[in-house]
Amino acid sequence: MNDLASTERFTDRVADYVRYRPDYPPALTEWLRDQHGITPSWKVADIGAGTGISSKLFLDAGHEVTAVEPNAAMREAAVAWLGGNPRFSAVDGRAEATTLADASVDLVCAAQAFHWFDQQAVKPEWRRILRPGGLVAVYWNSRRLTGSAFLEGYEQLLLDYGLDYSSVSERYGDDAHMRRWFGSGLRGMAYFDHGQRLDFDALRGRLLSSSYAPRAGHPEHAPMLQALERLFADTARDGFIDFDYDTRVFVGVPD
Repeated sequence: MNDLASTERFTDRVADYVRYRPDYPPALTEWLRDQHGITPSWKVADIGAGTGISSKLFLDAGHEVTAVEPNAAMREAAVAWLGGNPRFSAVDGRAEATTLADASVDLVCAAQAFHWFDQQAVKPEWRRILRPGGLVAVYWNSRRLTGSAFLEGYEQLLLDYGLDYSSVSERYGDDAHMRRWFGSGLRGMAYFDHGQRLDFDALRGRLLSSSYAPRAGHPEHAPMLQALERLFADTARDGFIDFDYDTRVFVGVPD
């Protein structure tokens, strides 16, 4: 997938991304603090920060956060949301060329955007900006594919209508991939339950925030939304569905 596609493919989805993408559980930063000594004094570089969802997690935990994001529309959304916090700043940079100074941060974090990066090229760049003793945390929300009629039906909907869903989903790393990526530098990993409870409008927005969902004007757009309406009607309880995730986190310094 070319570089332009990975950095610009969310530009026309920013509003839906801001409103409907899930956050991350506070248990994640609590685990980093309790198991790895990552205290609020650690300066954080949030790589591929997007609209600031992952930055907000660390701001709420008391950190100073620099969001590194190449997509102007997403970066501007993050600044509009979080720019009033004096511990937040944002820069126009890339995962492989952050623009940050040598040894300037204590924690490099990468959330949902990690699967778009050149995962070998980021290693020397992230080591460059880390202070001695610093760490890298990679985490994301992994949507559960089974466990309820809704989850299984939603996965089938994406297989039926997603424009490049299969190729995008294959980019996400599994445990074995992340162990290889960190190598001997892996310090720990954990899973946390997470989820959203969505009415139909929120479910529709959540779907349309995905880069592989056909937009208005595409011949598959209307059929996809009709299928979503049927799925919601068949599986909702009291007007809501549960959109369940496993939040996965890996921490260390890649070798």
